[in-house]
Amino acid sequence: MSFDRVLVVGAGQMGAGIAQVVAASGRDVLLHDTLPGATARGLEAIATSLGKLHQKGGPDPGPVLDRITAVESIGEADLMIEAIVENAEAKKELLRAADDALPAHAILASNTSSIPITQLAAATSRPAQVVGMHFFNPVPVLALVEVIRAEQTSDETVEAIVALARDLGKTPAEANDFPGFVSNRILMPFINEAAYALMEGVAEPEAIDTVARLGFAHPMGPLALADLIGLDTCVAIMEVLHEGLGDPKYAPCPLLRRHVAAGRLGRKSGRGFYEYG
Repeated sequence: MSFDRVLVVGAGQMGAGIAQVVAASGRDVLLHDTLPGATARGLEAIATSLGKLHQKGGPDPGPVLDRITAVESIGEADLMIEAIVENAEAKKELLRAADDALPAHAILASNTSSIPITQLAAATSRPAQVVGMHFFNPVPVLALVEVIRAEQTSDETVEAIVALARDLGKTPAEANDFPGFVSNRILMPFINEAAYALMEGVAEPEAIDTVARLGFAHPMGPLALADLIGLDTCVAIMEVLHEGLGDPKYAPCPLLRRHVAAGRLGRKSGRGFYEYG
């Protein structure tokens, strides 16, 4: 399947990045978001990202932007990639709407970072054509795409999405359908433990992140990474892990919960473990 037209639902940081890389591959992209002004902000972010890449030898932003169209409703496409809020019921509602609106051959992909794909597939009449396609932030820069097979996902669907990921210049890694998949099953407990170390006074945020960067050769420390991901998203993923795997070690650190309750969500709110201008 060539996926000549791709619908991206969710024009935030992840959705805008996905729309950018899909359009840069030569495909037409429909960008949809129900939040007022979200698609305009998404297109602005894409233009900024393309401009920076162009300065480093990347493609001319004009033709890429011309292939992205903001739409007010779900339009006809060969593939939908959803990148909305990390909430199972919201994603199921969207998948049901896309199931009704898109042609029978279309594949429905979720960029969820933790919610079991089997649950999402069961909400549709085409479960064999539902798959996880988990990109990593920032999407135009990071090469990994986790491809998650639900219990119902067909071999043909997985093969098509793996081929698409490669055509987008990404490296696909296939995973079976467990809460958190591979990436967040490993990453979120790491971030959670860093939050515990801060809460218990083991070290200040800068020291914790410096140990990870220089001691573990990580490009970014766990607390700075949590700020980039969004502390609310980290808590949501930890709750999926905790509920789905039933192990108390996955319960979100109380400090994470307090920061979220206080509106300290990370970069997107201007303050998380660090403050941002």
